[in-house]
Amino acid sequence: MKPTGTARGTGGRVAAFVRAAGVSRVVYEALRGRVSGGPAGREQASGGEGWTRTNHAGRTVDLCAGPAVALGAAVGAGSGPGAFVVLAAGACGAYDDVKGDDRRGFRAHLAALRDGEVTSGAVKLFGIGAASLVAGALLKERAVDKLLAGVVIAGTAHLVDLVDVRPGRAGLTVLALAAPGLLRGSPAAAPMGAVAAVLGDDLGERTMLGDTGAHALGAAVGSAIVAGNGRLGLAAHAVGLVGAAVWAERSASGPGAGAVVDAVG
Repeated sequence: MKPTGTARGTGGRVAAFVRAAGVSRVVYEALRGRVSGGPAGREQASGGEGWTRTNHAGRTVDLCAGPAVALGAAVGAGSGPGAFVVLAAGACGAYDDVKGDDRRGFRAHLAALRDGEVTSGAVKLFGIGAASLVAGALLKERAVDKLLAGVVIAGTAHLVDLVDVRPGRAGLTVLALAAPGLLRGSPAAAPMGAVAAVLGDDLGERTMLGDTGAHALGAAVGSAIVAGNGRLGLAAHAVGLVGAAVWAERSASGPGAGAVVDAVG
């Protein structure tokens, strides 16, 4: 007897989850091996400092989870628009991890751009936005749906980065956002598998996703939302995501902005 479409779909989602989790974990362990100088976690002389950050509690953590989940989510998504936008978002986030400064909010980065300075935040804003519109155009057929899809993908990438201010928060957000789509058959297994592979280390304050991982995972979840929704669902998600972005922009210029928003700094 041939397997039913549901069985094939379930098997495909399980395979995507396992594939993403496996790649994410292997890459994570390989990167940690290069950054740490042994069981005690001493940094190697070659490049170790660039892979570490001080978290909210003053502890030194590495950034190895970011590239790991980006690659894991892309491999889990397979070929096509989903994998493309995950890698593009991860690359823009990686640039910000390396070149980022203390400026917060879209307005700060756009103001710098008007003065002729291309900040890392501007690279993220326009790079992820453009990649999301391309992916949306490939995933949907009608012009309105293509635009909504691009907004949803870029907005979800922004949202996941927005909440990445405490250990595990972005990862748990990814799982919460992706789970409903997984039940409906959308390609949400890839980001779930990728983040599940490193979530324990993130919660344990040994690593962090950084902009690389948060944006890549957010783009993956956004792609899954696009694949699993029609125009009405896309519009509802887009409205919510734009509202979150507006709130974050206002918070970025208010008191305590550094503790509230870390999405476009």
